[in-house]
Amino acid sequence: MSEPRYPQAERRKRTNLTVREDVMAEAKALGLNTSRAAEAGIEAAIREEKGRRWLKENRDAIKAHNERIAREGPLLGTPWWAQPDEPNEPGQK
Repeated sequence: MSEPRYPQAERRKRTNLTVREDVMAEAKALGLNTSRAAEAGIEAAIREEKGRRWLKENRDAIKAHNERIAREGPLLGTPWWAQPDEPNEPGQK
């Protein structure tokens, strides 16, 4: 199994983190790069927080859009691939 590839940043900052001993012991036993794992976890937390904030900032617009769709329907008709199947006429397969 190959090692995962991480993007190489131009600059890195040395940082001290406090991590539970059992987590560090298991990471070490598994041969994980704890700096990269911590970085990945921080990046995931950033993405999650940005998404949460975006939803909060756009809540009113999303609500208005959904209400308009419920009231008026979509601007475009149902795409061909989502059209319900037409019943077959007698004598057709």
